[in-house]
Amino acid sequence: MSPAQEQQVGAQEHQNIAKTYQIQETGYPVQDYVRSVGNIVARNTERPDVRYKFYVLDTPDVNAFALPGGYVYVTRGLLAYANSEAELAGVLGHEIGHITARHSAERYSRAVLTSLGAAVVSAALDSSTASQALGVGSDLYIKSYSRGQEHEADQLGIRYLYRNGYDPMAMSSFLTNLNAHTKLENLVQGRGEGREVDNYFSTHPQTGDRINQTIAQAGQYGRGADKVGRIPYLKAIDGIVYGDSAREGFLRDHQFIHTDIGFTFEIPDGFTLLNQKTQIVASHSNGTVIIVDSASNPNSISAYNFLREVWMKGETVDNPERVTVNGMNAATASFQGKVNGRNATVRLMAIEWSPTTIFRFQIAIPRGASPQLVEGLKTTTYSFRRLTAKEKRDIKPYRLRVVTALEGDTVASLAARMPVDDFSLDRFRVLNGLGKNDPVIAGQQYKIISAN
Repeated sequence: MSPAQEQQVGAQEHQNIAKTYQIQETGYPVQDYVRSVGNIVARNTERPDVRYKFYVLDTPDVNAFALPGGYVYVTRGLLAYANSEAELAGVLGHEIGHITARHSAERYSRAVLTSLGAAVVSAALDSSTASQALGVGSDLYIKSYSRGQEHEADQLGIRYLYRNGYDPMAMSSFLTNLNAHTKLENLVQGRGEGREVDNYFSTHPQTGDRINQTIAQAGQYGRGADKVGRIPYLKAIDGIVYGDSAREGFLRDHQFIHTDIGFTFEIPDGFTLLNQKTQIVASHSNGTVIIVDSASNPNSISAYNFLREVWMKGETVDNPERVTVNGMNAATASFQGKVNGRNATVRLMAIEWSPTTIFRFQIAIPRGASPQLVEGLKTTTYSFRRLTAKEKRDIKPYRLRVVTALEGDTVASLAARMPVDDFSLDRFRVLNGLGKNDPVIAGQQYKIISAN
């Protein structure tokens, strides 16, 4: 691509990103802070023809990526696991490096439409009916960088850290902590330690020696200002939402709760949730998929007629029937299809939320699913209900809070302040970049997860 083509592609795909993710607006403190750090890092690159633009995506996904034309994105989820301005600068420098070396232009592809490094269900469906019912994905595909591209972007990012007075070791410290986060997520989800987690390392391959390579590369630079900026960074992220936001809804004790819209429903045990801007996707390792979204019903037809005449228009469904879900008129039906090459029953549920809005449940159940799972999925669809006024007022998403350790505080005492039932000590250590035997130090600041 020419520079002009890169700019055109980046501007176009930026609009697609905005359709999938909520982009933080200018004036939002974290957005302004990230932009200011990015502008510092970008002022000494090898491509002065590029005008870099930095954005924070309001998603718990732990990721960062770049598009041709100078578009650089970091997620709110990634910001939670950095611990200094230098580490943030290292992430941004790495992404700028991909643009400088034209990697983002090389790997851009219009041919495959899926989501950006996220854990989308990847439901490769074999029937047109199932494809309509379980259509997932978004507007852009960016394949993983090669190891050589990652190595080059690391080198450039470390160079930019040094040129702008930041500690060149910040990139390796961030990668080390993100690696610890990946291992913890595997442990929490009951996966093998070496399995890939859908996060930063999905689009930025983690090789066994990458951290050591960045340490060696940083060591080649002489001692400079070596700015770290831990305190200003913690100040900037203090109070940001941790996990899903009220705007997009969040999971709490197996309940998906959307206080802004005002609904809730249960998520069965064993399901992994992906909360996107336009739909909620829950998937099970056995191939079961649940997708929940809403659809416009401008003619205010019944849920029964909507399912037959609008949603499944022209397709055959088995025994559609009228039902009631917590006082709301609804309709349900099923058909046989395939998900990822496996025979499955696809169950549909349309619920009249308002005169002009229908909520839709789409559930793909592989053949041979246990009776307990099938019953749990039925419970999920019939658990959909409106939140009370008190629930909408009182239930809040979690936030990151920065606290100062007092004399006598320990990892255990600070972790105990977090509303986390499992792996609380590990989560506290990973959040704060602490090793297994590192103590907390009185007078220093630390991040905790808070319900307030």
